[in-house]
Formats: sequence, C-alpha cells, structure tokens
Amino acid sequence: MRTIGLVLIIVGAIGLIWGGITYVKDRDTVDLGVAKIVTEEKGHISIPPTFGAVAVAVGAVLVALSSRIPRKQSA
Repeated sequence: MRTIGLVLIIVGAIGLIWGGITYVKDRDTVDLGVAKIVTEEKGHISIPPTFGAVAVAVGAVLVALSSRIPRKQSA
C-alpha cells in the first residue's frame, strides 16, 4: 500500500509540475548490414492538474495509513 501511495505522489507531482509525461518510442527499424536506420516517434501523455492534485492527496493518505498499520512479524 505504501508503494502505491508513493507512485501516486510521484505521478501526481509530475502532472502538477510538467503537465504530463513525454516519451520516445522506436517506430521502424531497418538493418542494412553496415547501417541501421531507426525512426523515433515522440508521444505525450497529458495529466490534468486536478488529477495530479487528487493523486498526490490519495497517495499521501495511503502512505500515512500504511505507517499506522502494524506489520505482521514472521515466526
């Protein structure tokens, strides 16, 4: 539960600071023996600010709750 909370906090912060996540994907690859040609495609996943704020809040609640729940000890 703590890990999920931390992931939500990180994703929410990225959404609030940058407005989304940009990634690069290798599209087409041609191997001609000596030369290799690769086409890259850039994509963007936009994260609305309201979702970012909610994700940070829910993540903080999950982290806080996980610290209050006692862990089971192994025998």
